[in-house]
Amino acid sequence: MYKTGLFFGSFNPIHIGHTAIANYMVEFGPLQQIWFIVTPQNPLKKRSNLLDNYQRLELVNRAIGNDHRFVASDIEFKLPQPNYTIDTLVYLKEKYPKRDFYLIMGADNYVTFKKWKNWEILAADYKFLVYPRPGFDHTQIDFGKNFEFIDAPLIEISSTFIRKAFAKGKDVRYFLSPEVNQYINEMNFYR
Repeated sequence: MYKTGLFFGSFNPIHIGHTAIANYMVEFGPLQQIWFIVTPQNPLKKRSNLLDNYQRLELVNRAIGNDHRFVASDIEFKLPQPNYTIDTLVYLKEKYPKRDFYLIMGADNYVTFKKWKNWEILAADYKFLVYPRPGFDHTQIDFGKNFEFIDAPLIEISSTFIRKAFAKGKDVRYFLSPEVNQYINEMNFYR
């Protein structure tokens, strides 16, 4: 079985925190490849300031370049909206039976996991790799044996911070890959 991490997100925009976590999961975790699943609309988040799906997919493609360990995926573009992780996983398991899927999530999502659709089924049937997020303590919650906590570096960068910085005309080039920064500036996103 090919161990494949699923890194779901709006990636609005993708930044070096996302790629650093993905790199850590491949190099220091159990994964062989990571798919960045660009989510059209997270049911638990507001849609404000969300770039078009294909523009965010393009940002992910530019961020990962030709790194064979990473794949930009538009799989959720083709599935019913809003996107629920359980539905996407059922589809992926059926379509790719030779892959052993692991969900990558931050501790911020872990502490609100009971809000997810069919969270009990997810916790029982799927494997999760949880990375730390500043300000979120997961130690008081236990969803079972399928959750592994990865001692990845704490990264205090968010897409919200990046968008707000662009809106204020700030130079945030070192928070993004050069290709992503260039594309955002060329397209005048988040201004």
